[in-house]
Amino acid sequence: MAPDNNGDDYVYDEASGEWVSGADVAVKEEASDTVEVRDSVGNLLADGDQVTLIKDLTVKGAGQTLKRGTLIKSIRLTGDAQEIDCRYDGIKGLVLRAEFVRKR
Repeated sequence: MAPDNNGDDYVYDEASGEWVSGADVAVKEEASDTVEVRDSVGNLLADGDQVTLIKDLTVKGAGQTLKRGTLIKSIRLTGDAQEIDCRYDGIKGLVLRAEFVRKR
């Protein structure tokens, strides 16, 4: 039987071998579902951020090169720790690797 503290539900955490409150478990599970996306220098990226390219990138299928220093506005996170979705004039469905951008 789980220990009871003022009606709070407790759950046995097999990883740590301890009883933890249900609220702590919910917060921990929610945090594990979110993916942290970091730019080339380690800044945390979020939806809507502006980023700058740190090197020239050839865009496959578009036949053009994005130059270093190009500003990309309003990025969207994809759920992958290394990919960001963005828009740029003349290129639809542009996905950039986070290692090639720096947060502005």
